[in-house]
Amino acid sequence: MGPEAPPAPRPRRRHGSVTLVLGALLLALVAAVAVLSLLWLPYDLADTSGGRLEQPSPVHWLGTDTLGRDLLSQTMVGTRIALTVGLGATAVAALVGVTLGIVAAFAPPWLDDVVSSALDILIAFPTLLLAMLIVAAQGSSTGSVVVAIGIGASAIAARFARILTKRVLAKQYVLAARTSGTGTLGIVGRHVLPNIWPSLAVNVAVLFGVAVLAEASLSYLGLGVPPPNASLGRLLQQAQGTVLTAPWGAVAPGVVVVAIVLGANFLADGLRDRFDPTRRRAR
Repeated sequence: MGPEAPPAPRPRRRHGSVTLVLGALLLALVAAVAVLSLLWLPYDLADTSGGRLEQPSPVHWLGTDTLGRDLLSQTMVGTRIALTVGLGATAVAALVGVTLGIVAAFAPPWLDDVVSSALDILIAFPTLLLAMLIVAAQGSSTGSVVVAIGIGASAIAARFARILTKRVLAKQYVLAARTSGTGTLGIVGRHVLPNIWPSLAVNVAVLFGVAVLAEASLSYLGLGVPPPNASLGRLLQQAQGTVLTAPWGAVAPGVVVVAIVLGANFLADGLRDRFDPTRRRAR
Protein backbone atom coordinates (compact mmCIF):
# COMPACT_ATOMS: atom_id res chain seq x y z
CA MET A 1 0.00 0.00 0.00
CA GLY A 2 1.53 3.30 -1.12
CA PRO A 3 2.07 6.32 1.05
CA GLU A 4 -0.94 8.50 1.77
CA ALA A 5 -1.36 11.51 -0.39
CA PRO A 6 -0.73 14.77 1.44
CA PRO A 7 -3.89 16.69 2.29
CA ALA A 8 -4.95 19.25 -0.24
CA PRO A 9 -3.93 22.76 0.80
CA ARG A 10 -6.74 24.94 2.03
CA PRO A 11 -7.63 27.86 -0.17
CA ARG A 12 -6.15 31.02 1.21
CA ARG A 13 -8.65 33.61 2.31
CA ARG A 14 -8.34 37.05 0.89
CA HIS A 15 -7.46 39.65 3.46
CA GLY A 16 -9.99 42.05 2.08
CA SER A 17 -13.75 41.67 2.17
CA VAL A 18 -16.71 42.65 0.09
CA THR A 19 -17.87 45.18 2.68
CA LEU A 20 -14.43 46.77 2.87
CA VAL A 21 -14.29 47.26 -0.91
CA LEU A 22 -17.89 48.43 -1.09
CA GLY A 23 -17.40 50.93 1.72
CA ALA A 24 -14.20 52.28 0.17
CA LEU A 25 -15.89 52.64 -3.24
CA LEU A 26 -18.88 54.48 -1.81
CA LEU A 27 -16.70 56.92 0.12
CA ALA A 28 -14.36 57.38 -2.86
CA LEU A 29 -17.31 58.25 -5.11
CA VAL A 30 -18.63 60.77 -2.60
CA ALA A 31 -15.14 62.23 -2.15
CA ALA A 32 -14.81 62.60 -5.94
CA VAL A 33 -18.01 64.67 -6.00
CA ALA A 34 -16.69 66.84 -3.16
CA VAL A 35 -13.38 67.46 -4.94
CA LEU A 36 -15.16 68.23 -8.19
CA SER A 37 -17.21 70.90 -6.41
CA LEU A 38 -13.96 72.77 -5.72
CA LEU A 39 -13.10 72.85 -9.42
CA TRP A 40 -16.47 73.14 -11.16
CA LEU A 41 -20.12 73.83 -10.40
CA PRO A 42 -22.95 73.88 -12.94
CA TYR A 43 -24.33 77.12 -11.45
CA ASP A 44 -23.37 79.60 -8.77
CA LEU A 45 -25.11 78.93 -5.45
CA ALA A 46 -26.68 82.39 -5.56
CA ASP A 47 -27.98 81.96 -9.12
CA THR A 48 -31.79 82.02 -9.04
CA SER A 49 -32.30 82.18 -12.82
CA GLY A 50 -33.90 78.74 -12.91
CA GLY A 51 -37.63 78.41 -12.66
CA ARG A 52 -39.20 77.59 -9.33
CA LEU A 53 -39.28 73.84 -8.57
CA GLU A 54 -38.29 72.80 -12.08
CA GLN A 55 -38.12 69.09 -12.71
CA PRO A 56 -34.79 67.40 -13.54
CA SER A 57 -33.80 68.24 -17.12
CA PRO A 58 -30.68 68.60 -19.28
CA VAL A 59 -30.48 72.21 -18.06
CA HIS A 60 -30.81 71.36 -14.36
CA TRP A 61 -29.94 67.70 -13.88
CA LEU A 62 -31.48 67.45 -10.40
CA GLY A 63 -34.06 70.20 -10.82
CA THR A 64 -34.32 73.45 -8.88
CA ASP A 65 -35.53 74.49 -5.44
CA THR A 66 -38.25 76.91 -4.38
CA LEU A 67 -36.00 79.89 -5.20
CA GLY A 68 -34.94 78.62 -8.60
CA ARG A 69 -31.44 77.56 -7.53
CA ASP A 70 -29.77 74.54 -9.12
CA LEU A 71 -30.03 71.50 -6.83
CA LEU A 72 -27.03 69.72 -8.34
CA SER A 73 -24.73 72.62 -7.45
CA GLN A 74 -26.12 72.78 -3.92
CA THR A 75 -25.82 69.02 -3.45
CA MET A 76 -22.20 69.01 -4.62
CA VAL A 77 -21.28 71.80 -2.19
CA GLY A 78 -23.30 70.14 0.58
CA THR A 79 -21.38 66.91 -0.02
CA ARG A 80 -18.08 68.76 0.37
CA ILE A 81 -19.21 70.41 3.59
CA ALA A 82 -20.50 67.10 4.98
CA LEU A 83 -17.15 65.41 4.37
CA THR A 84 -15.19 68.39 5.70
CA VAL A 85 -17.19 68.57 8.91
CA GLY A 86 -17.21 64.78 9.24
CA LEU A 87 -13.44 64.44 8.85
CA GLY A 88 -12.74 67.42 11.09
CA ALA A 89 -15.08 66.24 13.83
CA THR A 90 -13.69 62.70 13.63
CA ALA A 91 -10.15 64.04 13.96
CA VAL A 92 -11.13 66.08 17.03
CA ALA A 93 -12.92 63.10 18.58
CA ALA A 94 -9.99 60.77 17.91
CA LEU A 95 -7.32 63.17 19.15
CA VAL A 96 -9.16 64.20 22.32
CA GLY A 97 -10.75 60.82 23.02
CA VAL A 98 -7.72 58.60 22.47
CA THR A 99 -5.46 60.91 24.46
CA LEU A 100 -7.92 61.06 27.36
CA GLY A 101 -8.50 57.30 27.25
CA ILE A 102 -4.79 56.47 27.38
CA VAL A 103 -4.18 58.99 30.18
CA ALA A 104 -7.06 57.48 32.18
CA ALA A 105 -5.65 53.98 31.72
CA PHE A 106 -2.28 55.08 33.15
CA ALA A 107 -3.79 57.22 35.92
CA PRO A 108 -4.07 56.17 39.58
CA PRO A 109 -7.22 54.15 40.36
CA TRP A 110 -9.05 57.05 41.99
CA LEU A 111 -8.44 59.35 39.02
CA ASP A 112 -9.34 56.58 36.60
CA ASP A 113 -12.67 56.17 38.40
CA VAL A 114 -13.36 59.90 38.19
CA VAL A 115 -12.59 60.01 34.46
CA SER A 116 -14.66 56.87 33.82
CA SER A 117 -17.64 58.35 35.64
CA ALA A 118 -17.34 61.59 33.68
CA LEU A 119 -17.19 59.63 30.42
CA ASP A 120 -20.29 57.65 31.38
CA ILE A 121 -22.16 60.90 32.03
CA LEU A 122 -21.10 62.32 28.64
CA ILE A 123 -22.00 59.12 26.82
CA ALA A 124 -25.43 59.21 28.44
CA PHE A 125 -26.07 62.38 26.45
CA PRO A 126 -26.65 61.67 22.72
CA THR A 127 -23.92 63.11 20.51
CA LEU A 128 -26.44 65.24 18.64
CA LEU A 129 -27.91 66.72 21.82
CA LEU A 130 -24.48 67.62 23.21
CA ALA A 131 -23.49 69.13 19.86
CA MET A 132 -26.69 71.21 19.83
CA LEU A 133 -25.87 72.63 23.26
CA ILE A 134 -22.31 73.54 22.22
CA VAL A 135 -23.39 75.14 18.92
CA ALA A 136 -26.16 77.08 20.68
CA ALA A 137 -23.59 78.43 23.15
CA GLN A 138 -20.84 79.24 20.62
CA GLY A 139 -22.94 80.29 17.64
CA SER A 140 -23.39 78.57 14.30
CA SER A 141 -20.25 78.33 12.14
CA THR A 142 -18.26 75.61 10.41
CA GLY A 143 -15.64 75.61 13.15
CA SER A 144 -18.15 75.45 15.98
CA VAL A 145 -19.99 72.58 14.30
CA VAL A 146 -16.74 70.63 13.89
CA VAL A 147 -15.75 71.21 17.52
CA ALA A 148 -19.25 70.50 18.83
CA ILE A 149 -19.62 67.17 17.05
CA GLY A 150 -16.01 66.21 17.80
CA ILE A 151 -16.36 66.91 21.53
CA GLY A 152 -19.68 65.08 21.58
CA ALA A 153 -18.15 61.97 20.02
CA SER A 154 -14.85 62.12 21.93
CA ALA A 155 -16.34 60.44 25.02
CA ILE A 156 -17.07 57.31 22.98
CA ALA A 157 -13.53 57.25 21.59
CA ALA A 158 -12.07 57.88 25.07
CA ARG A 159 -13.96 55.03 26.69
CA PHE A 160 -12.99 52.63 23.91
CA ALA A 161 -9.32 53.69 24.01
CA ARG A 162 -9.25 53.30 27.80
CA ILE A 163 -10.58 49.74 27.62
CA LEU A 164 -8.11 48.75 24.90
CA THR A 165 -5.18 50.34 26.74
CA LYS A 166 -6.10 48.57 29.99
CA ARG A 167 -5.98 45.24 28.18
CA VAL A 168 -2.54 45.97 26.75
CA LEU A 169 -1.17 47.14 30.10
CA ALA A 170 -2.17 43.81 31.66
CA LYS A 171 0.07 41.85 29.27
CA GLN A 172 3.25 40.25 30.57
CA TYR A 173 5.52 41.95 28.06
CA VAL A 174 4.30 45.37 29.23
CA LEU A 175 4.96 44.42 32.85
CA ALA A 176 8.44 43.29 31.79
CA ALA A 177 9.02 46.59 29.98
CA ARG A 178 8.03 48.52 33.09
CA THR A 179 10.32 46.40 35.22
CA SER A 180 13.21 47.09 32.84
CA GLY A 181 12.71 50.82 33.34
CA THR A 182 10.79 51.79 30.18
CA GLY A 183 8.93 55.05 30.75
CA THR A 184 5.28 55.80 30.11
CA LEU A 185 5.87 57.42 26.72
CA GLY A 186 8.01 54.48 25.66
CA ILE A 187 5.30 52.00 26.64
CA VAL A 188 2.67 54.03 24.80
CA GLY A 189 4.77 54.31 21.65
CA ARG A 190 6.16 50.76 21.57
CA HIS A 191 3.33 48.69 22.98
CA VAL A 192 0.03 50.52 23.45
CA LEU A 193 -0.50 52.34 20.16
CA PRO A 194 0.74 49.50 17.88
CA ASN A 195 -1.67 47.10 19.59
CA ILE A 196 -4.79 49.26 19.82
CA TRP A 197 -4.74 51.08 16.50
CA PRO A 198 -6.51 48.34 14.47
CA SER A 199 -9.52 48.39 16.79
CA LEU A 200 -9.37 52.19 16.97
CA ALA A 201 -9.48 52.37 13.15
CA VAL A 202 -12.79 50.50 13.19
CA ASN A 203 -14.16 52.83 15.86
CA VAL A 204 -13.01 55.93 13.98
CA ALA A 205 -14.74 54.75 10.80
CA VAL A 206 -18.00 54.37 12.73
CA LEU A 207 -17.55 57.80 14.34
CA PHE A 208 -17.09 59.35 10.90
CA GLY A 209 -20.52 58.13 9.85
CA VAL A 210 -21.99 59.40 13.12
CA ALA A 211 -20.35 62.81 12.60
CA VAL A 212 -21.75 63.19 9.06
CA LEU A 213 -25.22 62.22 10.25
CA ALA A 214 -24.93 64.65 13.16
CA GLU A 215 -23.92 67.48 10.80
CA ALA A 216 -26.93 66.79 8.58
CA SER A 217 -29.20 66.70 11.63
CA LEU A 218 -27.86 69.99 12.99
CA SER A 219 -28.33 71.65 9.60
CA TYR A 220 -31.84 70.25 9.37
CA LEU A 221 -32.60 71.90 12.71
CA GLY A 222 -31.02 75.19 11.61
CA LEU A 223 -27.92 74.85 13.80
CA GLY A 224 -25.44 73.64 11.20
CA VAL A 225 -23.13 75.43 8.79
CA PRO A 226 -24.76 78.83 8.15
CA PRO A 227 -25.87 80.15 4.72
CA PRO A 228 -24.85 80.89 2.02
CA ASN A 229 -23.06 77.53 2.33
CA ALA A 230 -25.22 74.66 1.15
CA SER A 231 -25.81 71.77 3.51
CA LEU A 232 -27.39 68.40 2.92
CA GLY A 233 -29.47 68.69 6.06
CA ARG A 234 -30.73 72.14 5.07
CA LEU A 235 -31.61 70.87 1.60
CA LEU A 236 -33.68 68.12 3.19
CA GLN A 237 -35.37 70.63 5.49
CA GLN A 238 -36.20 72.94 2.57
CA ALA A 239 -37.58 70.04 0.53
CA GLN A 240 -39.84 68.91 3.36
CA GLY A 241 -42.64 71.29 2.43
CA THR A 242 -42.66 70.25 -1.25
CA VAL A 243 -41.84 66.55 -0.91
CA LEU A 244 -45.25 65.55 -2.36
CA THR A 245 -45.25 68.00 -5.29
CA ALA A 246 -41.48 68.12 -6.01
CA PRO A 247 -39.88 65.02 -4.44
CA TRP A 248 -36.66 65.40 -6.42
CA GLY A 249 -35.52 68.06 -3.98
CA ALA A 250 -35.08 65.49 -1.22
CA VAL A 251 -33.77 62.57 -3.28
CA ALA A 252 -30.20 63.69 -4.05
CA PRO A 253 -29.19 65.01 -0.58
CA GLY A 254 -30.85 62.00 1.06
CA VAL A 255 -28.99 59.57 -1.20
CA VAL A 256 -25.66 61.28 -0.45
CA VAL A 257 -26.18 61.12 3.34
CA VAL A 258 -27.17 57.45 3.12
CA ALA A 259 -24.18 56.69 0.88
CA ILE A 260 -21.72 58.30 3.30
CA VAL A 261 -23.15 56.60 6.39
CA LEU A 262 -23.41 53.21 4.67
CA GLY A 263 -19.91 53.59 3.25
CA ALA A 264 -18.48 54.37 6.70
CA ASN A 265 -20.26 51.41 8.28
CA PHE A 266 -19.27 49.03 5.48
CA LEU A 267 -15.68 50.23 5.82
CA ALA A 268 -15.76 49.68 9.58
CA ASP A 269 -17.21 46.20 9.15
CA GLY A 270 -14.58 45.33 6.55
CA LEU A 271 -11.77 46.61 8.75
CA ARG A 272 -13.14 44.57 11.65
CA ASP A 273 -13.07 41.44 9.50
CA ARG A 274 -9.55 42.18 8.34
CA PHE A 275 -8.08 42.86 11.76
CA ASP A 276 -9.98 40.12 13.64
CA PRO A 277 -9.08 36.67 12.25
CA THR A 278 -11.70 34.95 14.42
CA ARG A 279 -14.46 36.81 12.57
CA ARG A 280 -12.99 35.80 9.22
CA ARG A 281 -12.94 32.14 10.26
CA ALA A 282 -16.49 32.39 11.54
CA ARG A 283 -17.62 33.66 8.16
